[in-house]
This record gives sequence, structure tokens and C-alpha cells, in this order.
Amino acid sequence: MKQKRPKVLLIYTGGTIGMINDPNTGSLKPFDFKSLSLQIPELKNFNVELSSVSFKNPIDSSDMKPEIWVELAELIGLHYNSFDGFVVLHGSDTMSFTASALSFMLENLAKPVILTGSQLPIGTIRTDGKENLITAIEIAAAQEKGKPIITEVCIYFEYKLYRGNRTFKYNSEHFDAFKSPNYPHLAEAGVEIMYNKPAIAKASKGKLKLHTSLNNDIAVLHLFPGISKKITTTILQSKGLKAVVILTFGAGNATTKDWFIDELKTAIKKGIIIYNVTQCQQGRVVQGMYQTSSKLKQIGVIGGSDITFESAITKLMFLLGSKSATTQIKKALAGNLRGELSN
Repeated sequence: MKQKRPKVLLIYTGGTIGMINDPNTGSLKPFDFKSLSLQIPELKNFNVELSSVSFKNPIDSSDMKPEIWVELAELIGLHYNSFDGFVVLHGSDTMSFTASALSFMLENLAKPVILTGSQLPIGTIRTDGKENLITAIEIAAAQEKGKPIITEVCIYFEYKLYRGNRTFKYNSEHFDAFKSPNYPHLAEAGVEIMYNKPAIAKASKGKLKLHTSLNNDIAVLHLFPGISKKITTTILQSKGLKAVVILTFGAGNATTKDWFIDELKTAIKKGIIIYNVTQCQQGRVVQGMYQTSSKLKQIGVIGGSDITFESAITKLMFLLGSKSATTQIKKALAGNLRGELSN
């Protein structure tokens, strides 16, 4: 019996990877993804049934917003039963935010959703886009015993596959643009693609459930030596504020000045959620390890463990959008929902 070819849907949102030089103007413009095989003839050699859909108005990833995450999630949900895997072409600047958001929005995901992009346009001679796209498609189509190997939202970039909600973009100049310091990569592409199977999420047995209600009434308080009471108060007393990500020092430490603790206490009493995320790129928040974080724990600040900033923001949007009770949201923030933090 002839084995069916895996079906992969390619979704183009915008970004550098989909750009080519306009010979008339010399400027970059999006190319027609229906003629994708003309740009990348290697795709003809794939034993994959490839389809593509492009946003009507492709965007720069700097213009990414929750409404587009909803559009993406609904698009994946609409085609979920018709395809074995999905590849999302996306600008690299906010790719980690989108990957994190989708991980929360696509509950019970049991198929690969691979985000990729490039640092150079796909029509450029030295582009990294071709390899990134070709391998992302191969990973999205990869199966063992008729089941997908990857069953989560990932980012593929420069020979590495990462859990999407564990990544951040750390380099704007090198092809090796992403890091995942607190969680190992899921696969590495060389002569063969080597999968790190113990690190890959187990496939869910439940039915895919979309969460498309997001709330972005969130502020960020980035601590620094000498931060003023005036600015801190302005942020914490913002009208309509629901939650604050507080970017702290080291293992979750902050100033112990009375005015600072009092401002946080006042906000928490008003029902505002304070989520403690470290400024360090590696390591975790451990509230109470030092005296400078003990007071935060005592007044009800929620420790974010080793969650990334990108994942913290999108997790809050997702949980606030669920309209759950504040106590439930706080419990979920401290716990692991989609592999975004280590317990």
C-alpha cells in the first residue's frame, strides 16, 4: 500500500523571508507564494503535499498584535484536520512573542506548528531563508509510525529547532538569531535531522481547543538602580491596568525601599497581578532566596521561575482573556501550562 504524502500548510504573514528585489525599483517587495517553487526549486524534490496561504496585507513583524495572533490561530484551527503540519513564515523581531502566544492559544495541539523566517530576503544570494524554510517544512512533515514527531509550537532557525515559548531573539546581525537558554533545543539539522525526543512535548489526546480572547491591559516595570517613585506610581496606577510584568534583578530581586513595596502592595490590593520575571537571560526567579525578594513574596507578587519575557507577556494576555478569577490566574502563572517554565 502506497504511503500518503504528508500535507503541510505554509502560512505567510510577512517578514524578510518573503521579500525579493523588484528589478524595476530595486526595493524589496513580497513575492507571490503561489510561485514558491520558482524561488525554491528544491521543494519539488520533497515528498510533501505543500499548500500555501498568504495574508492579504503582509506585515512587518514590528506591527504584530494580538488580533493577528487570533487570525493565525483561527487559520490553523480552520485547516487543522486537513493538514499534518503547519509552517508559519514570520518576521524574526517578534517571532518569539507569536510562538509563545500560539502555544497558549492552541490547547491540546497534536501537530507541528513551526515558525521560521530569515535575516536576509529569500531572493538574496547568501540568504538563510532557503535552508530555514526547507528544513521547517521537512520537520512539519516528519512522522514516525504515521504520527508527527513534533506536536508543539516551535521556532526553527539556523539549524536548530526550539520550543517556541522558551525563545527570545538575541542577535539582529547573525543568522543564529535565537536562544533558548533555559530549555534544550528539540532538534538539530545536519546531514540528518537529529531529534531530542526526551525534550519534545507529548502529543495531546484531547481535541484541539482555540483560545481567541486575549487581554493586553498589561504594563512592564523594568527595574534599574535609581528608578523613581513618580514613574513607578504612574505605571502602577494606570487606568484599566490588569497586570504588571516586573523585570527584576538576578533571582527576582528588587529594591526594599518602603515606598516601592508600598506601591506594589497598593496595586495588589486593587486586584492588579504583579508577575516577577528576571532580567537575566538565563536562570530563574526564586523569591525568598535573598532578603531583597522575600518582601515581594510576602505581599503577593507571583514568581515567574525561568519564563521568558515574551512568554510572560503572552501568558498574561491569555489568562486575563480567559476571564478566570484572579486566584486561578495567579496559580496558573506560577505553574506550567505549555512547557513555558520549569516547575
